[in-house]
Amino acid sequence: MKICVIGTGYVGLVAGTCLAEMGNEVICVDKDIKKLEKLEKGIVPIYEPGLEELINANVPEGRLTFTDNLKMAVEASTVCFIAVGTPQGEDGSADLSYVLDVASNIGEYLNGYKVIVNKSTVPVGTAERVTEIIKSKTNFEFDVVSNPEFLKQGAAVDDFLKPDRVVIGSNSQRATEIMQELYSPFLRTGNPVIIMDVKSAEMTKYAANSFLAVKISYANEIANICEKVGADAEMVRIGMCSDKRIGSQFLFAGLGYGGSCFPKDVKAMINTAKINGCNASLLEAADIVNKEQRAVFINKILSRYKGDIKGKTIAVWGLAFKPKTNDMREAPSITIIEELLRRGAAVKAYDPKAFDCAEIIFKDRIEYSKSAYEALCGADCMLLLTEWNEFRRPNFEKVKSLLKYPVIFDGRNQYNGKRLIEKGFEYYCIGKTLKVKEIAAV
Repeated sequence: MKICVIGTGYVGLVAGTCLAEMGNEVICVDKDIKKLEKLEKGIVPIYEPGLEELINANVPEGRLTFTDNLKMAVEASTVCFIAVGTPQGEDGSADLSYVLDVASNIGEYLNGYKVIVNKSTVPVGTAERVTEIIKSKTNFEFDVVSNPEFLKQGAAVDDFLKPDRVVIGSNSQRATEIMQELYSPFLRTGNPVIIMDVKSAEMTKYAANSFLAVKISYANEIANICEKVGADAEMVRIGMCSDKRIGSQFLFAGLGYGGSCFPKDVKAMINTAKINGCNASLLEAADIVNKEQRAVFINKILSRYKGDIKGKTIAVWGLAFKPKTNDMREAPSITIIEELLRRGAAVKAYDPKAFDCAEIIFKDRIEYSKSAYEALCGADCMLLLTEWNEFRRPNFEKVKSLLKYPVIFDGRNQYNGKRLIEKGFEYYCIGKTLKVKEIAAV
């Protein structure tokens, strides 16, 4: 099938590459010429496991091409995916300007029947607006469908190639059949294609992400209560997860959710509720808890140092909002590091993939270390902010020898606190209180 994907951001690049991997002829369109030139050479602007290998396999075969010529791409394609950004507006709503601009251009370039696919995360009613814009530009037949993505950063390629489900919002049998044919190679294991009306599909994406965000905020709120009453949040989590009605995912206490999806989608859902006269108090609470969770962690650090961290050198392990990505959008590390710097601390940081993003945010205000252990040298304490695999089982004797004082603040509850305390560390985490003997020299 001949396909164009408009937008080579995170969603568009993964979608286009994976569709090409299944033998389709895919044209990826973007305005950024330098980015396109790099992609043609196999230089990928985002870190996503497996993506670079697939691009480098499909470009030489001619199944995957990159261009800034939207007219050519639309005219050559049967299915046109819109995968441009929908950034958060000042009121929390999704900014649809990029989506609607693309729709207008598509309308001008139609040369026959097309299926126009909203792959971007968009609020309910967007397909109707896209339809109206295209209709005003052409007399050719077309259908607009909603096909929300459910890709987890760090596992996006696997998620696309082996999806739990594919949601297709369509009010046209013709478009539905084309989309079913397109996705059939990805669903040979029997996972479902769920066909629904367009508005329900648009809502499904926001509803799913908002639910997961609520679970994370709930886990953090319970963890904070556990810490106050003397319970162990991890034991409580295990007890809860054994109930099949609850499940085990997204209930880990920590620093809250970040990234490009959950924060933006929760706010967009709140905005959608408000403009339609609905109450969204649960989602509003989840958003508040998430913001406050960073403060909970910062207050642990401040409490340990009696409110004064001026002149302290703090080592940070992890900058990306989660492992296996270089994405720092809405990352907890940003809020935490900014507060440390504001209070006069020096920060030495290490992340396996996120330095390019970090340098844009922090510039020369922090020190970028070449390794996790280098970041520890002479630091007063270490903060674990992202649970990369390489941080899971470090050499703690080496950690202890490199730190000025063996103090660890574990924002991901990754380490066995009792064992570290036995090894002579001060250890602080989320959701439990351990008996810690403070090191007097700190």
